[in-house]
Amino acid sequence: MVGEFISRGFRGRRQEDPAVAGRIPPGQYLTPGFPVLSAGPTPHTPLMQWDFTIEGAVRPARRWTWDEFRALPSESITVDIHCVTKWSKLDTVWEGVAIDTLLDGVETDGTYVTAFCDGGYTTNLPLADLVDGKAWVAFAYGGEPLAPEHGGPARLLVPHLYFWKSAKWVRGLEITPRDRPGFWESLGYHDYGDPWREQRYQGD
Repeated sequence: MVGEFISRGFRGRRQEDPAVAGRIPPGQYLTPGFPVLSAGPTPHTPLMQWDFTIEGAVRPARRWTWDEFRALPSESITVDIHCVTKWSKLDTVWEGVAIDTLLDGVETDGTYVTAFCDGGYTTNLPLADLVDGKAWVAFAYGGEPLAPEHGGPARLLVPHLYFWKSAKWVRGLEITPRDRPGFWESLGYHDYGDPWREQRYQGD
């Protein structure tokens, strides 16, 4: 997620409720709200100017306007999310288009992805972590259009990784043969970001 800015001195409150404790990764605590964390100004791209592309080592490249994207099959997703700043939210409800749908009919020899966004933000992920029902481009949260401060009109949703990987204001995916660090990864965040292994920083 854009701007999950963190210092190592942050201390969260561990959730001890046995009903949910098994769903909270190490070092995380539950939050009743939805904190807004961003590295810079919130983009406000008019929908008439918005598009989404699949590019890089792909055959063929793909592009959708907002109307074309919204016409794709979508699904409701209920998932737990975990921010690197140590808050977690359970049973969050989103609507979005599966990455599997966007990649249907696309051939690639690449194994990594750079998600790129309005505002210049990027994050890197293995392609395997975006397919087989693991990731979506989400356009709604809690039954409402996704608010700009939470990444609207559309954000990547990769709930099994720390939430900075669920890039806000996403505009496309570039598939590449080699891994390439994104914005936060270049500043010392972990390349993968598994919350259950507490992969917050390089070397974790």
